[in-house]
Amino acid sequence: MKQRRNNLRQRLRDLRQSLSMYQYCGRAVELVWTTDRTLTLALAALTLVAGLLPAAVAYLGKLIVDAVVLAAQTGAADDRFRALEFLALEAVAVALLAASKQGLALCQSLLRMMLGQTVNVLILEKALTLDMAHFEDPEFYDKMTRARREASSRPLSLVGRTFGLVQDTLSLITYGGLLLKFSGWAVAILVLAAIPAFIAETRFAGEAFRLFRWRAPETREQNYLEWLMSHESSAMEVKLYQLGPMLLQRYRSTFNRLFAEDRDLTFRRSVWSYGLGLVSTAAFYGAYVWIVLEAIAKTISLGDLTMYLVVFRQGQSTVSSALSSISGMYEDSLYLSNLYEFLQQEIPAPQGYATRGPLPGDGLRFEQVSFTYPGNTRPALRDVSLHLQPGEKLAIVGENGSGKTTLIKLLTRLYAPDSGQILLDGLDLQAWDTQTLQRRIGVIFQSFVRYQFTVGENIGTGDVDYLEDEIRWQEAAEKGTAHPVIDRLAEGYHTRLGRWFKGGQELSGGQWQKIALSRAFMRSGADILVLDEPTSAMDAEAEVQIFDRFRAMTQNQMAILISHRFSTVRMADYIVVLVDGEVQERGTHEELLRLNGRYARLFSLQAAGYR
Repeated sequence: MKQRRNNLRQRLRDLRQSLSMYQYCGRAVELVWTTDRTLTLALAALTLVAGLLPAAVAYLGKLIVDAVVLAAQTGAADDRFRALEFLALEAVAVALLAASKQGLALCQSLLRMMLGQTVNVLILEKALTLDMAHFEDPEFYDKMTRARREASSRPLSLVGRTFGLVQDTLSLITYGGLLLKFSGWAVAILVLAAIPAFIAETRFAGEAFRLFRWRAPETREQNYLEWLMSHESSAMEVKLYQLGPMLLQRYRSTFNRLFAEDRDLTFRRSVWSYGLGLVSTAAFYGAYVWIVLEAIAKTISLGDLTMYLVVFRQGQSTVSSALSSISGMYEDSLYLSNLYEFLQQEIPAPQGYATRGPLPGDGLRFEQVSFTYPGNTRPALRDVSLHLQPGEKLAIVGENGSGKTTLIKLLTRLYAPDSGQILLDGLDLQAWDTQTLQRRIGVIFQSFVRYQFTVGENIGTGDVDYLEDEIRWQEAAEKGTAHPVIDRLAEGYHTRLGRWFKGGQELSGGQWQKIALSRAFMRSGADILVLDEPTSAMDAEAEVQIFDRFRAMTQNQMAILISHRFSTVRMADYIVVLVDGEVQERGTHEELLRLNGRYARLFSLQAAGYR
């Protein structure tokens, strides 16, 4: 008894959950409405016309048959003319019905293109508001993958089915009115015969959706393997190490695993659909026999026979279409729930609005800052404290994974510290307006982006307010020592870089790095410059030139330099050595050599390589 009650509660919960899915119908209509109101109104009007005309056509068909029979019996001219009148009316109705269906297809086609763009923009706008923690979370990527897949087509599909259900409902009301003149049981047979197929379709739609949700990681893996085999940045290594067959085999294995699940679901769905479809067919022919027998008994006229057969056949098709729309709406709503789950991702409200600090000239302070990445147990930084005054140059050295780049992520407020605080001009970074803060910082990351834009745009992205300012491009390129490289290009600052688009020109690693360094100098108002391995792809001579120029051009700016080359870091005013996220040593180059600790040992090892 207890088990039975539990089963009943579970079924009620499943029912409530299923019904709750239909809330997305209204959201989908709202989405289409905001995309184009005129097309949405046209879609609604044409739906009404397409819903009412089929019954009118069927009724006119009855009148034509009865008028033809009467004219054949009487031979009167008026009776013949009446039959032709009904025929003309039916032709007009059929033409209007065809026009409404063509109009519906046209509206849906136009909305499909516009709505796809609208939904993709919504997804991209949401992505731009997310924190770095989201982009480093695999579960978030699964959520985004589910949102983007089919999200551009499902809203219109849901709206189309919603309007289609309205159309079918109108048709069924008019069909039911005609059939009730024959028998109420005919209407009952019409509706009940389609229900088993509807239940099966709804059940299989739920199964298909569950497969879709589970597969997000596998789908991303397939996309990644496809990218590895087809993208220029990985093509060289894939060919050199002969990775192609292995990657292709993994790609095939993933597909075969997913296909096996799809094949099983599709096979079961087809068998059930065919079997339950036979039930509907048997019901139709049972009603067919009934109507024919009534016509033989002369209970109904030949015109009635024709109309009832047409109405019953079309009515059965309309009931199936209506139930299929309801089932499809449920399926579309399931997929659309992924989109809104992503769009409703909670974003922390901005905490700071300050545009200046209480102690201008105090510079930058880290006070016992600790941070652990989400999902990790080991801290990336532990109790880091340092002070950088205006005009000072700080170098940070340490092995890979010691926390150097993490410190920069905290400084640029891509993450917030777990404990401690970072102060700029005497004010905690969390109290600053994010845009104001980030405009005060110019950064070149070790893994900088190689934009497939023109040279000028690649530099201009450092300050989007001056993206098209050629004078600013040239000034930044001079500071980043990229001008000689650009001078050798055929179209100078207007040369497209990269190989993705026609006419693009590829640069060497060191040349790209000079372009990225120039990008950091675009922010002429920035008083903090952060250089994360800025010369790793350059030769020693170019590196010396860059840092000599760098010191000369940033005398009043704070600069943080991360590098593994000790010939570079020795130019800094003082140096911090990070080990496992903690500051182990600090001081000038000479002081650290006298300390004879980790820095001195690493410097000696690197210097020995040049002897």
